[in-house]
Amino acid sequence: MDMPERVALESEIIRKCLSRSELQCSFLEYRGFKVIYRRYASLFFIVGTKADLDVRVALNDGIPGGIGGGSSGGNNKPSSIITAENYENELGLLEFIHTLVETMDRWAGSICELDIMYQLEQVHFLLDEMVMNGYVVETNKSNVLRPIDLIDRESKKTEGMFR
Repeated sequence: MDMPERVALESEIIRKCLSRSELQCSFLEYRGFKVIYRRYASLFFIVGTKADLDVRVALNDGIPGGIGGGSSGGNNKPSSIITAENYENELGLLEFIHTLVETMDRWAGSICELDIMYQLEQVHFLLDEMVMNGYVVETNKSNVLRPIDLIDRESKKTEGMFR
């Protein structure tokens, strides 16, 4: 997906999430993606994953996509449906969003838009500690925050040296 198409898709998903009421569930499918979101005060945390796919394959004489009368003379096999399932657990992703927000609260006090805007590099680092290559690898708040605390401590040491 090229960048302008991706930006347009993200904008559409954000508008879709903002237009939903609090009484609606936090899961939706949009243009081939499952969208899981959670609202905390004025912040929206949105996670997207691929939706379940329903792939129809016509098998004829053992050749995928075959349409008729193959070489063995009328030995046509019926079409079959192969479903490629997405094994992402929506409730697990919703819980991950909650754990992320709790970790950010522990790191910044009570997380708000300004904390995210002015300390974006640290927020990305925090998220990188929790997710690697698209997989959640760490949910323990202490383990996630330890490297960030070390970086903060070292940066305070170097600030003191140059004054």
